[in-house]
Amino acid sequence: MTWSVGAGLEGKGVVVTGAAGGIGREVVRAFAATGANVCAVDVRSDALDDVVSGLDGSGMRLAEALDLVDLTAHEPFLRRVHSTFGSFFALAHCAAVLRRRNDVEDVTEEDWDVQLDTNLKAGFFLNRTAARIMREQGQGGRIVNFTSQGWWTGGFGGSVVYCASKGGIVSMTRGLARTYAADRITVNTVSPGAVDTSMLRGGLSDEQLEAHVAAVPMGRMASPEEVAGTVVFLASKHASYITGATINVSGGWLMY
Repeated sequence: MTWSVGAGLEGKGVVVTGAAGGIGREVVRAFAATGANVCAVDVRSDALDDVVSGLDGSGMRLAEALDLVDLTAHEPFLRRVHSTFGSFFALAHCAAVLRRRNDVEDVTEEDWDVQLDTNLKAGFFLNRTAARIMREQGQGGRIVNFTSQGWWTGGFGGSVVYCASKGGIVSMTRGLARTYAADRITVNTVSPGAVDTSMLRGGLSDEQLEAHVAAVPMGRMASPEEVAGTVVFLASKHASYITGATINVSGGWLMY
């Protein structure tokens, strides 16, 4: 085994959702550097060309504009990826939406539906479709989902509904890990803390953000690339015996 963080990924088909976001963009870059064939997916079509242009690595590149809330689009899309790349080995599911409501009384049914449909419902059906194709290939696979520190803490800054969806991601991941373990398909979750992205900063006052960062023992926010390496590791040969895990990347804010 080659002892690089992305061992075993060269030439493998990888899909990254939420690829135009702060973390998703760095996950795409990290996978590309391993020599994987990478498909970047996001609902924002205008940002995707910029994501895939100038990537390091020797693999193929695809950019796909897709609204994951449309469940009927999942299977045709993933089968196109498999056909184009000749394999589909890993899914890194970063896509999510956050609507902050500082007063819980202000949360609307639409707020609930938008966040649960995007973050949890679409995640389940995308995971299931990905695993179906991986099963058919018979060569195992990797699924890496994204939760948040809020799955444990309940969140901050008006993110109760978002955190409910992210708690669901953890439970879902554990159930799917048990379901697909015999097929050598691992399913794990990455749980970032304070990462310097527009999603984290959006809707927070300077005082709220400063209080959040002050609670982190390392005394700073993470950069998105500090999260991407964990995702690549979980997709690599090195993580072949890790499944159902939630990897805490929070600078010590959470310790478990």
